[in-house]
Amino acid sequence: MEEGTSKEPSHSCCTEDAFQWDTREDCDVRQILDRIGDKWSLLVIALLDNRTMRFTELKKTIDGISQRMLTVTLRQLERDGLVRRTVHPVVPPRVDYELTPLGVTLHDTIQSLVSWTEIHQSEIAAARAHYDARDSVSS
Repeated sequence: MEEGTSKEPSHSCCTEDAFQWDTREDCDVRQILDRIGDKWSLLVIALLDNRTMRFTELKKTIDGISQRMLTVTLRQLERDGLVRRTVHPVVPPRVDYELTPLGVTLHDTIQSLVSWTEIHQSEIAAARAHYDARDSVSS
């Protein structure tokens, strides 16, 4: 195996001097960022803040997500230790989802990103309008 391509979980793909973005597909950090950065994971994590939800509640609340995509997203978040799935032995079976303590720390980080977006949304809208106007003139 080539140096720097370790499959060990502790492999961070970063230099010892500073954290850097690593574009290698097998980089653990990149894989985690890919997971938590997708739109469905962010929405699920945001919705589970300080509450437990059932699958059907999540499905109804997240506009545009398919049942399959929600299932895949929840499984991946559970695998990463961010979401806890609890099956209650009743008929019909009841399954609840909630953030783990690790998921709660991620939610706090995501909340900072949401706050930044809210603060700067008018600047972004203006930049988009400027870009679109410039782009339409050059077309």
